[in-house]
This record gives sequence, structure tokens and C-alpha cells, in this order.
Amino acid sequence: MNRSEFIFATAIILFIAFALGWFASWLIHRLTKVSQADMGELEQMAQALHEAEETRDQALIYIENREAELNNQLNQSEAELRAAMDGLRDARHEAEELRRYIEHNKSNG
Repeated sequence: MNRSEFIFATAIILFIAFALGWFASWLIHRLTKVSQADMGELEQMAQALHEAEETRDQALIYIENREAELNNQLNQSEAELRAAMDGLRDARHEAEELRRYIEHNKSNG
């Protein structure tokens, strides 16, 4: 094999390697390419996720407000209960004093 044949064979081998590399690159790009339908679906999913996050945030705010309202009502109810219990205790004490007074007047009268 003389020098020209060697150069020609080397050029053909390099051209074939280049063609195979280009074809492999094109094939990989073709197989991994995202279609417009897939992009539309991804955008719909992103929008749905965004709406779900907004709904979750609104629900958390509602729950926090409702919890604060219920805690306020509970505190008011507990205060009313304490006031009612204090009133009942005072009424029992007063009733006991009246019984003693009546019994004392019966025994003296």
C-alpha cells in the first residue's frame, strides 16, 4: 500500500466515523426530543400544581383563622363558666347562711 492509498483509506475511515457520529447524534436527539403535545401536557400539569398550591395556602389561612376564632370562643366560654361557678358558689354560701339564720331563729323563737 503506497502513500496515496493510505491517505485515501484513512480519509474514508475518518469520513465513515464522522457519518456514524453524526447519525448517532441525530438519532439520540430525535429520540429524546419533547413533542409539543408533551410540552402542553407539562404546562397543564404545572398550572394544576400552581392552582393546588394556591388552594392549599388558602386552606391553611382559613384553618389558622378558624382555629384562632375557636380558641377565642373557648376562652370566652371558660371565662363564662368560671363566672357561673363563682356565682353558684356564692349562692350556695348565701343559701347556707340563710338556713343557719332560719334554724337559729326557729330554735330561739
